[in-house]
Order: sequence, then C-alpha cells, then structure tokens
Amino acid sequence: MMRAKAKSSKKTKSKKGPRTKAEQRAETLEQTLDAAEFLFSKHGLYGVTLRDVAQKIGVHTSLMHYYFEDKFDLFTQVFVRRASVTAEGRMKALDLYEKECRGKPTVAGALHAFLDTDFDLYMSGGQGWRNYGAFGSQLSNTPEGAAMFDQHFDPVVLRLIGILRKALPNVSAENIFWGYHFVTGSFMHSLSRSGRLDRLSNGLCHSDDLPAVKARMADFMAAGFLSFCKPASKRK
Repeated sequence: MMRAKAKSSKKTKSKKGPRTKAEQRAETLEQTLDAAEFLFSKHGLYGVTLRDVAQKIGVHTSLMHYYFEDKFDLFTQVFVRRASVTAEGRMKALDLYEKECRGKPTVAGALHAFLDTDFDLYMSGGQGWRNYGAFGSQLSNTPEGAAMFDQHFDPVVLRLIGILRKALPNVSAENIFWGYHFVTGSFMHSLSRSGRLDRLSNGLCHSDDLPAVKARMADFMAAGFLSFCKPASKRK
C-alpha cells in the first residue's frame, strides 16, 4: 500500500512540470522584495543599497537593475505591495462599524475598528508583516515616506476622521486632527518594536507584544479624544 501511495504521489508531482520563466521571475521578485523589506526595516531607506539587497538573496547586483530602475523604485514596490491590503482592511472595518453603530458612533468604537484590524494583520501575517510594520515606522519620519502615506492611506484616515467628528460633534476639527496625530504617532512607534520599553520596564512590558498593545491603545487614545470635551481650564 505504501509503495502504491508513493508511486501515485510521484505521478502527481511529475504532472506539475517545471516552473515557467514567468513563475521563476515572480518568485525572484518576491524574494527580492522580502529581503529589501527586511533590510529597510532594520536600516531605513537611506541605510540600504541595491547591492545590499542583492547580497542578501545571493544574486549579482545587475539583476537588481533588471527588476528596478533604482533604489527608490525598489522602495516604492516594497511599500505598495502591502499598502493596499492594510488600507482596504481598515476601510472595510470602518464601513462595517459605521453600519453597525447606526448613526451613533463612539470614539472607542471607531478607533478599535481602525487600529485593531491592522494589529490583527501584523500579528497573524507572519514575519513579513512585522518587517513591513517596522519598515513603515522608519519611513514615517522621512519626506519620501510621508508622500507614500499621503498617496495610499489618506482616504482611510479621512474616513476615520469623519466618523470621529460625528462621535464628537462639539470638538473642533483642529483637535480631532491633533488627536489623530497622537494616535498615528503611537501606532507607528509600536510597530517599530524597538525594545526600549523592555529595558525601561525591566522586562515587565515587551515592545513586540502586539496583543498587549492592541488591548490598550484604542481605549487609551479614546480617553485622550474625550478630554477635548472638557473646558481647557479643567484639562490641567
């Protein structure tokens, strides 16, 4: 029985045949993007060269120029590859939340829809997504990164802002945008998983413990937004 099974397995395998050149190119491109994503997450946009990426995957630098015009083209492809996944996921979560809240959104509810969806992606997507998170954290402090964030994430951010304004009709638009500024800063810093929190807390907290961050961030930030409802004299 075992021999028959092995024979059958061999037949199935042989039917698949060798990979086409297009499949080989696609696989090489994915490996290259994975390697670049990892290196960018560690060293930032300016600390990585095409040669570094070529050495990481064991190919000649000339092959890099076959796939990419220059390093900026490589950076763009690394960024874009996952950007639509995270943006679309959050947009769907906000759509669903707005439908379920029936015109009565809360700050915490909107922030949970926006943040938790992304945390779930970074927690369940494997090392590649964690590298992408750290990569995004590095980019968020560069002009090139800001331009990419504007292009790919503004629609979902503005959707969140719209829901927050409905939840806080008496809070100025200025304060809503400042609130988002604080949220995104904390979010991007958390994705960097720098390890500093581990040292500060003597191991009580771990910066790569994304479930712990997810469990706290939305409610913590919601309290900050709600503080805008108090008179300025009572915020001190």
